[in-house]
Amino acid sequence: MNVIHVSAECYPIAKVGGLGDVVGSLPKYQQEAGANARVVMPFYDNKFTAAHKFKSVYESELVLGEDIYPYKILKLKEDVLDIEVLFVDIPEFLFKDYIYSDDDTARFTAFQIAVMDWLLTLKEKPSIIHCHDHHTGLIPFMAQECVKHKPLNGIPVILTIHNAQYQGWFSHDKVHYLPAFDIKHIGLLDWDGMINPLAAGIKCAWRVTTVSPSYIEELQQAANGLESLLSHEKEKCVGILNGIDAEVWNPETDEFIIKNYSAKNIQTGKTANKKWLCKEFGFSASKPLFAFIGRLVYEKGADLLPEVIDKVLSKKDCSILILGSGNPEVESELESLRNKHKGVYNAFIGYDEKLSHLIYAGADFLLMPSRVEPCGLNQLYSLRYGTIPVVRSIGGLKDTVVDVKDGGFGFSHTEASEGDILQTLNRAIEFYKDQPEFKKTRKHIMGIDHSWDVSAQQYIDLYNSIKSG
Repeated sequence: MNVIHVSAECYPIAKVGGLGDVVGSLPKYQQEAGANARVVMPFYDNKFTAAHKFKSVYESELVLGEDIYPYKILKLKEDVLDIEVLFVDIPEFLFKDYIYSDDDTARFTAFQIAVMDWLLTLKEKPSIIHCHDHHTGLIPFMAQECVKHKPLNGIPVILTIHNAQYQGWFSHDKVHYLPAFDIKHIGLLDWDGMINPLAAGIKCAWRVTTVSPSYIEELQQAANGLESLLSHEKEKCVGILNGIDAEVWNPETDEFIIKNYSAKNIQTGKTANKKWLCKEFGFSASKPLFAFIGRLVYEKGADLLPEVIDKVLSKKDCSILILGSGNPEVESELESLRNKHKGVYNAFIGYDEKLSHLIYAGADFLLMPSRVEPCGLNQLYSLRYGTIPVVRSIGGLKDTVVDVKDGGFGFSHTEASEGDILQTLNRAIEFYKDQPEFKKTRKHIMGIDHSWDVSAQQYIDLYNSIKSG
């Protein structure tokens, strides 16, 4: 089976969030399961592309509206990745020092046209085209409707929705960017008066997947305007829980952390990493350490954090560390709390991959008060490192974290509200005081398997069901 994953992100090349982690891991595990899985992504101007050499395997021109642009398909000259990645180099659009911008319509439309044009030239066509999020949502439509690309119409196309909040909307006056198609089918592109790439992908893909079973159910109630469409198309939708790369996220071998450890020596390992964090950020290691890692945006519940932190730290019976960036107002509020709660609170505004690993290894609890969480990977990383998750029960968090009061191993609350978060934090603080139970739970969660093995096979089974159906 020859699988082509098409994505705007792929770790470690270019990553903004969970999409990059998934596309960097899923193909690797699919290969281990017997599939030939590759990734096609944009060629960005970033640290990875600057540090490596590439060779051209195909060169041509693409038509975007009335204009013509040269492009190349590149490959790495040396095998430095676990998977094969092909890069679409369109200098005018993609070779930038950013992944996303305010107006990405031309950029990602050109990217998708180049991918489809290139696929037409391959002697051995892919068995499956697997698209990820709205940046690739026009591909199912192009395969089905665009005259030039109809030779690819027999190849099953999968669309995975990682986050339905972002849909790639653009106005009808830019529909001429697309290759020629029968205009009577323009309804496949339209949703609520706009061209909507994610909606088009949902309509035209052979199957639609989401990154957790609960998320596909929630989208039929809240999908930023696509609720009725997803309800209508529910028969071809399936939720497959994301996994994590158990080789990258492995406390026994992680080169980023201070002391490696397994479930057998978790006490000494966690203690060493916690002591480093506490010394670095001015905390006492005797108190429970809570951490938040992620984007400081509304969807993650980050706007609730300043007030919650201010209230819970009034008693100074825990410490809190923030790693993230996003909304400037939230960033400012979080930074302003440093002086008020010196010794029990600190924040690193920005992102640091090494520090994120150290926090997973050294923190006692991970905070995820998300309003929207299609799957969530942070809670899976925290479990792998023996850090107990404190989450809102939604999406993938609902599927992966069972509250201790229900016989589980984490802490969850129903609403994204200050009151619910505070109540759950206080429960976790009390739980920490029962050190035998706390240590038992911490050791237990390290044994929970959330690797990609099971999920990768589920995707392969889905591919086979379409091919044979």
